[in-house]
Amino acid sequence: MKAKNWLYPAIAALPLSLWLGLPHAATKAEPKAEPKAAIPTLTAAEFDHARQIYFERCAGCHGVLRKGATGKSLTPDITRARGTEYLKTFIKYGSPAGMPNWGTSGDLTDPEVDLMARYIQLDPPTPPEYSLADIEKSRKDILPVAQRPTKKMNQYNLDNLFSVTLRDAGEVALIDGDSKQIINIVKTGYAVHISRMSASGRYLYVIGRDARLDLIDLWLPKPDIVAEVKVGMEARSVETSKYKGYEDKYAVAGSYWPPQYVIMEGDTLKPLKVVSTRGMTVDNEYHPEPRVAAIVASHFHPEFVINAKETGKILMVNYSDLSNLKTTTIDSAKFLHDGGFDATGRYFLVAANASDKIAVVDTKEDKLAALIDVGKTPHPGRGANFMHPKLGPVWATSHLGDETISLIGTDPAGHPAQAWKVVQTIKGQGGGSLFIKTHPKSSNLWVDTPLNPDAKLNQSVAVFDTRNLEAGYKVLPIADWAGLKGAGARRVVQAEYNKAGDEVWFSVWGTKDGESALVVVDDKTRTLKTVIKDKRLITPTGKFNAYNTQHDVY
Repeated sequence: MKAKNWLYPAIAALPLSLWLGLPHAATKAEPKAEPKAAIPTLTAAEFDHARQIYFERCAGCHGVLRKGATGKSLTPDITRARGTEYLKTFIKYGSPAGMPNWGTSGDLTDPEVDLMARYIQLDPPTPPEYSLADIEKSRKDILPVAQRPTKKMNQYNLDNLFSVTLRDAGEVALIDGDSKQIINIVKTGYAVHISRMSASGRYLYVIGRDARLDLIDLWLPKPDIVAEVKVGMEARSVETSKYKGYEDKYAVAGSYWPPQYVIMEGDTLKPLKVVSTRGMTVDNEYHPEPRVAAIVASHFHPEFVINAKETGKILMVNYSDLSNLKTTTIDSAKFLHDGGFDATGRYFLVAANASDKIAVVDTKEDKLAALIDVGKTPHPGRGANFMHPKLGPVWATSHLGDETISLIGTDPAGHPAQAWKVVQTIKGQGGGSLFIKTHPKSSNLWVDTPLNPDAKLNQSVAVFDTRNLEAGYKVLPIADWAGLKGAGARRVVQAEYNKAGDEVWFSVWGTKDGESALVVVDDKTRTLKTVIKDKRLITPTGKFNAYNTQHDVY
């Protein structure tokens, strides 16, 4: 097979599927690049297999077109110069700065590592576009509004329901937080990234990385999907309208590919408006793939706050008149990713992760309040709000690229000297953190490290006392507490509180064909409370408590 023959039309027309993309950063001792060699060749079957792996494991951080963001650029001009053996080293062993150890963790076999090292030296195929007509064609009205209940038809405490992503199964588990029993396993899109609650608390929206969006009605006797739509080829984010008078009226979903967002009816998912995010970056260069990252709903205006990752543009999209859509564009920094509100709900703090900055948006005044330098590759999830004993209200982020945790002052009225500055930096276990979490009723600050290649770090969690941060952290062996059988990865990921704030849940993310579990810890004593095991809990990752998600409690 000649080097040029891999990109024949039948393969090039195939959509590039999704990710479990996780970041890339150079190790301290990099292998030397190889002398220039011939471009690798792949058979059609190899190309298709590699394309799927890239979608599932890599695209989220390195991009559909491999131009990089959280992860390094993987365009052929770079990868071919590095060579196959160099690339295999990074793919197999990862790095403490956030590149997962795909080979040694058991996620990829040695032949698959070799395949991916060759694949990323080829030109990336460009997926097709996806129009409003395509979105509407994909929509399924499974249970029409007229046939849905007019009141809650079950006895579950919906405020304490947990929506748990079962990543590799393409499902979410709806779990009763009181009894710890599974209410339903719902078939969804692949690798659900987030679950979001409607303003009323009735509807749960879950979006997979394959851009499938499912609407779950929690009032049904057994909560289940009532509507479904596919908003693109790859996606991450969804949110619903929360401003007074617009509760549950609209939903918005953002795509990684095509780079656009779609506004829909909140109870049917009927698409109403599609808007592209392609355009100029904050440093005035055109970008063809500005993926939509975090979306939040303003509490001060009928607006969605939509973050265009690669351009560094934050879009304040006013949904009061969709026919005459008004958007305020705020320049921040490139590679916007995820974030959350401060404790007041006025200020939105979002990580521009590959720029090592946090952007602060005043959602009342619709302007940038600050752009703050933090550690290497911040990755806060929604962040953590708490009262610092000396410095007042702060919001915290951990980092993929180093062991630091940055505390940012968030009270410009009461503590102006500390506002929008890193007021303290503390050190956790190591790099590779994805989520940091606390609760208004807790003095614990939890920091995971699931992407650190050291098993001792990725199978445990660090916890600080916010009343005495100088004392350092304690390490809890969450994976050991799970008592899983067999070998393989057992990454501990994302602390999530119950509604009461007295217990915290962790996912022990095993392999697809092995055991996984949820570990519930007593927040006051930091001791094991219970382990939730079930054969249906396949690779659990993100967890979302209904009340905390609905009310932005973090």
